[in-house]
Amino acid sequence: MEARIVVEEIPVPEGTNVIIGRSHFIKTVEDLYEALVTSCPTLKFGIAFCEASGKRLIRHDGNSEELRNLAIEACKKIAAGHVFVVYIKEGWPINVLNAIKDVQEVVSIDAATANPVKVVVADLGEQRALLGVADGFKPLGVESEEDIRERKEFLRKIGYKR
Repeated sequence: MEARIVVEEIPVPEGTNVIIGRSHFIKTVEDLYEALVTSCPTLKFGIAFCEASGKRLIRHDGNSEELRNLAIEACKKIAAGHVFVVYIKEGWPINVLNAIKDVQEVVSIDAATANPVKVVVADLGEQRALLGVADGFKPLGVESEEDIRERKEFLRKIGYKR
């Protein structure tokens, strides 16, 4: 058997965040829908899930057709069994990650970001495996006292700290 490494760029349009993770059961899409809608009722989202056996379909749901289509397209690119992709707007991953992690069949979260994303996939012929996610870019340095002050002000401005 010969494996090849594939790098797929997953789009993250401005104003959206993407969450990429792994799960293990056909009910993932419905359970993620319930977790998202109950944890942040104003959230707009789309979900897609790569089914690994049976019909091996990309299952999907959401309350935004635009975000659902983005999630489907991302799953087509990744094409690895049991991977799910969630796109969100009008909320942040911090608002929903614990709810997603609490879904019984969720195994792991690989990324939750608004940054550019590339996924590294091993293509094994009939199977593909998600090896990892490159989120954003390499650091350019270490924050200064001014950077620390700006970070603290920003968190208070957006309401995450008092």
